[in-house]
Amino acid sequence: MYTKLALLIDGKWIEETDAGSEPVLNPATEQPLATLPHAGKAELDRALAAADKAYQSWSRTSAYERGQILRRAADLIRQRVDKIATVLTLEEGKTFAEAKGEITAAAEFFDWFAEECRRSYGRIIPSRLPNLSLTVTQEPVGPVACFTPWNFPAVTPARKIAPALAAGCTCIIKPAEETPGTTLELARALVDAGLPDGVLNVVFGVPGDVSEYLIKSPVIRKISFTGSTPVGRHLSKLAGENLKLATMELGGHAPVIVCKDADIPKAAEICMAIKLRNTGQVCTSPTRFFVERPVYESFLEHAKAYVDKQVVGDGFEAATTVGPVANPRRVAAITELIDDALSHSARLVTGGERLNRAGWMLKPTILADMPDSAKAMSQEPFGPLALVQPVEDLDGALAKANALPYGLAGYAFTRSDVSACKIKERLAVGVIGINQMVVTIPETPFGGVKDSGWGREGGIEGLEAYTVKKFVGHLHN
Repeated sequence: MYTKLALLIDGKWIEETDAGSEPVLNPATEQPLATLPHAGKAELDRALAAADKAYQSWSRTSAYERGQILRRAADLIRQRVDKIATVLTLEEGKTFAEAKGEITAAAEFFDWFAEECRRSYGRIIPSRLPNLSLTVTQEPVGPVACFTPWNFPAVTPARKIAPALAAGCTCIIKPAEETPGTTLELARALVDAGLPDGVLNVVFGVPGDVSEYLIKSPVIRKISFTGSTPVGRHLSKLAGENLKLATMELGGHAPVIVCKDADIPKAAEICMAIKLRNTGQVCTSPTRFFVERPVYESFLEHAKAYVDKQVVGDGFEAATTVGPVANPRRVAAITELIDDALSHSARLVTGGERLNRAGWMLKPTILADMPDSAKAMSQEPFGPLALVQPVEDLDGALAKANALPYGLAGYAFTRSDVSACKIKERLAVGVIGINQMVVTIPETPFGGVKDSGWGREGGIEGLEAYTVKKFVGHLHN
């Protein structure tokens, strides 16, 4: 069933501290699963000292050896997929099938960076002078602090831990307190794979206190954060004040452009399937649908037909296709957005209610004729809510898609290469899916523009984010 909760500091599992604790709840039952210990100043100081000490040897460990450990960890994660997926579904709520998919994806990130760290190449620059060699090498930036949210408690930590360790950095990670068990299971796989003590440390606590303490420490040389834009702004300010490198993967409000020449039944099914992935609690979730008027009602009809077939329930129940939202905050926020939209003349196509059963269960909801004045059109719902609005043409759709300060993911459906090229050039986002919605895999860069953050995770860019370049000019005698 669930897992034993603890801090991991310098290779030791710490189940009790003097810094307090909190319960971890099951979103499907609202009942406690276990008690999570918090890290206080003493524990954070130990984690910082451990990361600092371990860096001296880990940074000098060959890329080949680092990769071997990451590869063994990936194999262990795959071997334990059912166990870890059970933990994930219990604490986050997504269906067991989705949880297994996420665990497999996390293993793939460890595999990718296990290989890629052997290709962290430097370069030789032609010299202007005889006997002078000019070289550039990539070196690990140093100990890093990572902060991850609750919605993907396996993939998001993997996207940070794997490249950090692959580059030769040590890492202190603070996962979300709502979903601690999944990341701890990844840490156990790394420990069992032979990761030296102190290279990875896992802490929990009061988020603001932990993040500020770690960022201000002179030990930490880089931070990586995935979460909301307001928190990202605050952490970016702290990083800037302390001259720390930072990667920020922040909020989104992904637009979807549906052109009149698209395959409407297929587009509607893909859109709603991805909309409901992880119950809509995804930073890249398609949310604002701008549909050309000639196919507007047809799109709504097919979207409604798909959504109405879904079964909301406990992620372990065989019939369930959509799990609960992860916490009561999401219930309140989404309900408020729906009520506000309806008060602004939006049309309820389907859903709009909370299920009368245990757990934070919301019916997937489609709202049509969305006015720009509705809060949901500018505030990310982060839940099973699709907002549909008619547009007259592609230019109008692009203008609306780019109207917000967010720029993480965007999507479009069209059979026209001319339209597709215009969308690729003009849609102001970091990742785009055309006629499909898979926009993040280990070998491709992922990240946003504008208020959706900066820096990239995944791909060669994800490894480079944990390195610094050193130039050496060597005059040979």
